[in-house]
Amino acid sequence: MIPTLTWTPEGVRFIDQTKLPLEESYVLATTYEQVAEVIVTMVVRGAPAIGVSAAYGVALGAKNTQARTVEEFRPEFERICTRLASTRPTAVNLFWAIDRMKALFATLAASGLSLDEIRQKLLAEAHTMYEDDIAACKQMGAYGAESMPQEGGVLTHCNAGALATCGYGTALGVIRGAVEQGKKIQVYADETRPFLQGARLTAWELMADQIPTTVICDNMAATLMRQGKIQAVVVGADRIAANGDTANKVGTYNVAILAREHDIPFYVAAPWSTIDMATPTGDQIPIEERPAKEVTHFAGRQVTPNGVEIRNPAFDVTPARYIAAIFTERGVLRAPYNESLKAMELAG
Repeated sequence: MIPTLTWTPEGVRFIDQTKLPLEESYVLATTYEQVAEVIVTMVVRGAPAIGVSAAYGVALGAKNTQARTVEEFRPEFERICTRLASTRPTAVNLFWAIDRMKALFATLAASGLSLDEIRQKLLAEAHTMYEDDIAACKQMGAYGAESMPQEGGVLTHCNAGALATCGYGTALGVIRGAVEQGKKIQVYADETRPFLQGARLTAWELMADQIPTTVICDNMAATLMRQGKIQAVVVGADRIAANGDTANKVGTYNVAILAREHDIPFYVAAPWSTIDMATPTGDQIPIEERPAKEVTHFAGRQVTPNGVEIRNPAFDVTPARYIAAIFTERGVLRAPYNESLKAMELAG
């Protein structure tokens, strides 16, 4: 399993995804501020991985505090959570993880435990999130694999694999599950401009697993669909609204429209923590705007004219009507999503 992030006695160790695929190197974050920076700079990325990283960041802040009592630590705890929550606005897993750590801290503080005991329990909770994420990915992979073709091409956009989670992956977990079932899958990975998560990360992961993979430019998908080379599309998600509208890496909406035009099923794979029942529709999902330099420069070289205006939204929203099914660890959701999501939430 790819070690996306690992807790060590010194801090949290991250594989540096900005250096892949040519260099496999690691970054050690020894403070919560460094964890926040790792998230902002996309050394670690992917909604589930960001959430667990934030949980470990909270645990690391508690570990390093100079406070001697719970009451001394309380305002520092709030600052830690606020800083980590400020890193990236779209992935709801980030806020889910921080809220879970906040709720635990409130319960533990009210119970009269010592600060040392609270530190231990905060770290244990982060460890639990880590293990739960791997289990969730494997379960949704098994559910989603049933919908993959017995043989044929599957298109994916961005990287929703082990590198975007604590291991196994969401969309790539579905592909891995299908291969484990004996299905003969040929993956087509959109390069995913401007950060090239598909070209750099998805291809690197799947080649390591010896799963046949072809990288294509983002503007090639329609041609391959028309040629009959793609039988299904599966992507991850950073936030799913209560009506099923889904935010994922920018360009996903394009792919969903193309899939509809070519009568190809478009699937989303995400853990339940990615579903935001408090957000009614995709119109309310905040979309992160990334630095212009990610577009103006390529491989360290400027490729656009000086002074040209740049837009670099990191995500777009795919309306629920384009989505054939949503795979979660709790089961498979189908339209109407406002009803199926509510039913699954009530079922727990």
